[in-house]
Amino acid sequence: MQRRELITLLGGAAAAWPLAARAQQPVIGFLSTTSPGEYTIRLNAFRQGLKEVGYVEGQNVTVEYRWAEGQNKRLPALATELVHRDVTVLVAAGGTPSALAAKAATATLPIVFQVGTDPVVIGLVASLSRPGGNMTGVTTLNVGLGPKWLDLLHRLLPAATDIAVLVNPSSPALAQAFLQPLGPAASTLGLQLHVLEASSDRDIDKAFAALGQLRADAVVISPDTFFSSRAERLGALSVRYTVPTIFEFRPFITSGGLLSYGGSETDNYRLVGNYTGRILKGEKPADLPVQQATKVELIINLKTAKALGITVPLDLIGRADEVIE
Repeated sequence: MQRRELITLLGGAAAAWPLAARAQQPVIGFLSTTSPGEYTIRLNAFRQGLKEVGYVEGQNVTVEYRWAEGQNKRLPALATELVHRDVTVLVAAGGTPSALAAKAATATLPIVFQVGTDPVVIGLVASLSRPGGNMTGVTTLNVGLGPKWLDLLHRLLPAATDIAVLVNPSSPALAQAFLQPLGPAASTLGLQLHVLEASSDRDIDKAFAALGQLRADAVVISPDTFFSSRAERLGALSVRYTVPTIFEFRPFITSGGLLSYGGSETDNYRLVGNYTGRILKGEKPADLPVQQATKVELIINLKTAKALGITVPLDLIGRADEVIE
């Protein structure tokens, strides 16, 4: 073989090595109910979790994204599409709707979910300690915090009688799980609940516009990925309609909401990334207990409270993880 031919051959082989390496990278399928612009915080936390176990997107792992853009009815087709792409792990990162769609799409491909309700109750796993199948993940159990949210509002608004509850009808399993314990808690506190539904930005605007007619004293916003992705919008509407509101995550508070009480959003998705990386390294979902996010944060916006004429008890301020003034 001539020297020039040898150099050409070696050069061609070297050029092909990066392509071959990329072809051999594991592929993560990432399924979400919303859009990428609304997932910046979560994606950063997810990537951090991956990095903790040695994976960096674009270097030694590839991520295929599918976004439902707020249309939950698209999730089954998107989940099936990812399964047919032969991904190594499917991440159902859009709460309960995406987790249920992923479960329906495959019984064998490893799935890591993030949900706000009990995954045993909705049929994702056999038990938290022993998932037993192809699914595991993280649960915040924020859906079960509804009675606590009512209690917090009652402490701030002891004269309140009517509370509006905003739920997403396109996620019926989640909405039902949230509303079920809310009724008895409301009765105990002498509160009347008014359920409002929203699955689009227009629906959210209509729901807030209806508060005056309902004479609602406050609003409880159900834990839901759709609402989480619009936390800033919901906070701004709370200011616009001068209504006390409570939700689960910090961005809602910094935009004008009164109270937030729930698990740490960044911690949840970091754990999802961590589990995804561990499965890529060979661990089985059946052997990885569902992690329960134990860190719960109470944040109070005193600026909003002052604007609404609400005096926040000192003991409640003392219990808060953060106070915005």
